[in-house]
Amino acid sequence: MRFSIALCALLFAFFSCGDGALPVPKPRSFPRVMYPERAYEAASTSYCNFSFAKPVSAVLERQALFFDRIPPDSCWFDLKLDPALNGSIHFSYYPIGGSNDTWEALRDEAFKLVGVHNDRASDIEEILIHRDEADVHGIAFDIAGPAASPFQFFLTDSTNHFLRGALYFDTEVRPDSLAPIIAYAKEDIFKLIETFRWAK
Repeated sequence: MRFSIALCALLFAFFSCGDGALPVPKPRSFPRVMYPERAYEAASTSYCNFSFAKPVSAVLERQALFFDRIPPDSCWFDLKLDPALNGSIHFSYYPIGGSNDTWEALRDEAFKLVGVHNDRASDIEEILIHRDEADVHGIAFDIAGPAASPFQFFLTDSTNHFLRGALYFDTEVRPDSLAPIIAYAKEDIFKLIETFRWAK
């Protein structure tokens, strides 16, 4: 008798679940991002001796102070991305020359700043930049994992100019949720690099 009651209860529980399928957890989802339409415009300033194409939705903001100190050159600025992306590219420019600002020292410093992310990065891919027609050379660093800056680069002519760029987001670093936004921003950075020109 007890066995019959237990069997009936079990069958009732089994068939009361509709089609008999076990519940499946919902996949992880992230807030929807309304990406700006891709459009570019020429960007140049009176305080920098170069130009490039930037997204129309991005805004240049000159940095008068960097960590409460005056930058070593007047050409330090942020390229604030569209508000939907919630990020910016920080640019720092150094004229090559003098004992502390040789090309080698500036290059080594760029690698050192990328190396800071080694503890959190799962991979760092180096992408060579070589545009002879514009005398623009350098390396881009694609940094995977929960690093504070997922993409950095430097551009130089090896004799007079050295420019660093670093992508940052004003949010907690979550590689999975930021991945599509990072991919979108990287396309804009590669466009910037492809169109970059030193002033004559």
